[in-house]
Amino acid sequence: MSQKQYVVVWFRRDLRLADNPALAAALETGAELIPLYAHDPDGEAEWSEGAASRWWLHHSLKSLDTSLRSRGSRLLILSGNAKNLLMRLRMRRDIIGVYWNRRYEPDSIVRDKSIKTALLAKGVRARSFNGSLLHSPGSLFNKSETPYRVFTPFWKRIRNMETRDIAEAPKRLNPPKSWPKGLSVDSLRLLPEQNWDEGFYESWHPGEAEAMAKLRRFTSEHASDYAAARDFPGANGISRLSPHLHFGELSPAQVWSALDVETHESYLRQIGWREFSYYLLYHFPDTTASPMRKEFQSFPWNRDARLFEAWKRGRTGYPIVDAGMRELWRTGWMHNRVRMLTASFLVKSLLQPWQDGAEWFWETLVDADLANNTMGWQWVAGCGADAAPYFRIFNPITQGQRFDPEGDYTRKWLPELRDLPNAYLFKPWETPESEFKKAGITLGQDYPFPIVEHQAARAQALQAYQQMRDKS
Repeated sequence: MSQKQYVVVWFRRDLRLADNPALAAALETGAELIPLYAHDPDGEAEWSEGAASRWWLHHSLKSLDTSLRSRGSRLLILSGNAKNLLMRLRMRRDIIGVYWNRRYEPDSIVRDKSIKTALLAKGVRARSFNGSLLHSPGSLFNKSETPYRVFTPFWKRIRNMETRDIAEAPKRLNPPKSWPKGLSVDSLRLLPEQNWDEGFYESWHPGEAEAMAKLRRFTSEHASDYAAARDFPGANGISRLSPHLHFGELSPAQVWSALDVETHESYLRQIGWREFSYYLLYHFPDTTASPMRKEFQSFPWNRDARLFEAWKRGRTGYPIVDAGMRELWRTGWMHNRVRMLTASFLVKSLLQPWQDGAEWFWETLVDADLANNTMGWQWVAGCGADAAPYFRIFNPITQGQRFDPEGDYTRKWLPELRDLPNAYLFKPWETPESEFKKAGITLGQDYPFPIVEHQAARAQALQAYQQMRDKS
């Protein structure tokens, strides 16, 4: 083989060297490898990364480049239309193959098919692999040979299926003798221009090394207690692996192989839900904007910019909701139990469209995953596959009392309420004036009054649901 022949490994949401099927296959060719990241936000159509995800991407790319350099290589960064970039690179170098791991978002599928067709037409070997899921979503169907719509039978199907063997990260890569001209990570301008991301640096360390270290800590320290601790946002009982999984610094197969399905089923079911989310998005691509249950097309939402803004800023007057929204803004992340509470409050207590909430989460979450985000919001709104019944409306007062009983989580993110007694923490409007004075709080000034009354909002939500059903 001529030393002037090259294989491109096209990195996307697989920013790791271990358990990377595309990289492993490319290494087997013996050709000189060009690790490529093509920055193509326009190729994502309306779902290009939000601001928080761009922050993570910046640091994850730097981490990947460091890992590659430690193995004698580096990351080539180009910016523009991915198809055009690959075709131009082919013209300038004797590229015999382009290898990548598949993405399963609707726009990515269309783009990747076009790229594969164009490369094959030029005689370039174009190979794609499943590196982001346990199982390819196009390979699983129920007994009726139709896509699953309910999680439990889907989970029973995949629970005991074998997953691929985990390949270790290569110790050395075969770089090109001369590199194409590329860009720096900084030139992509992924970081925010205003310094609202200070809390991100306190909370996260993107990259494959941190992802693996976090997985090891979770398996040794918290995995056995996950079932009991997972619903309590003040407890340290969860993995916080979601952004690492989203950017492919860690694969679900690596998580699966590190745990035992019999012992750790409660946690591995969460990996199963991630699989199910991608499965639904693959088979029902319109769900990013449209409800899966079509009767919800006529749901009488009541868009209100004032209510939506109060929710976004954590100024609803319901402490557990506001704590979650402020955690999101400060850290780019939110505990899953609180995600459900804040989402339910928006769509049911405030009657705001779930699509608006999904867009805000997309912009502010470092783990903004299109499949998980879509399914989560449709689940809460009652309009998706296997969704919670619409009439299941979380009470933000009792939910706070139940899942943050000592108030540690709420006080962390609402320091203005830190001196309020537990008895009033989740319903501060009932606090006696004497307790307000002790705590140094003026309600309506230091912390807002509730923007809606829970029981009245619940009744209005059920009325709206009945109105929709009457139209169906």
